[in-house]
Amino acid sequence: MTGSRSFAGPSAVPVRQAPEGRPGGGPGGAKPFRIAVFASGSGSNFQAIADEIQAGRLDVKLELLVCDRPQAKVVERAARAGVPSFVFRARDYPSREACETEILQKLRARQIDLVVLAGYMRILTGTLVEPYYGRMINIHPSLLPSFPGVNGIRQALEYGVKQTGVTVHFVDGGMDTGPIIAQKAVEVLDDDTEESLARRIHAAEHELFPQVIRWLSEGRVRLEGRRVRLVTKS
Repeated sequence: MTGSRSFAGPSAVPVRQAPEGRPGGGPGGAKPFRIAVFASGSGSNFQAIADEIQAGRLDVKLELLVCDRPQAKVVERAARAGVPSFVFRARDYPSREACETEILQKLRARQIDLVVLAGYMRILTGTLVEPYYGRMINIHPSLLPSFPGVNGIRQALEYGVKQTGVTVHFVDGGMDTGPIIAQKAVEVLDDDTEESLARRIHAAEHELFPQVIRWLSEGRVRLEGRRVRLVTKS
């Protein structure tokens, strides 16, 4: 789930392509492609990304975790992975905008190239969305535009669809309405429960999310209005 306030979406800022790739850690001392992951819960997608980096299959630098819940398991995962965390309580700020202004300062200080929303349950405002439009992505557990918002897995199961899946999309001014980068279908079985379907959905997320981050780090994603085009790796 993701959404934002006080930002009109793609028409509110100049549409620009996703950032050009800057592989990290490669020969010649190339500048690393820096990402920040925002998460609120257990952090299974954070872990999937960290594991791909550790295995050498994803050539980016996981620079920062942003979390709004100090007791969330993802904070422990970040500590074990040696990833710095910015952990906060929303009630300590007078407004969402004030909180996001501090987050934005931390992103800029670390020269973050891509913001990755991985189970971050706070609604964002234009304070963060606008400066990172085209450089902020979210993963959602359905084949958007079907079943946006919370409980996407439950919505699909209750509606009776035969296929659902996961979507990675750019973040704009709406609730899971940003331009779609990639999707992966997951079959809904006759005897599925919400828990059994969720296990396969999460497995698909853990495969698709690092792949999309890889494409972005390689400069292969082009954002053209609402259409997203994947170009051949040079």
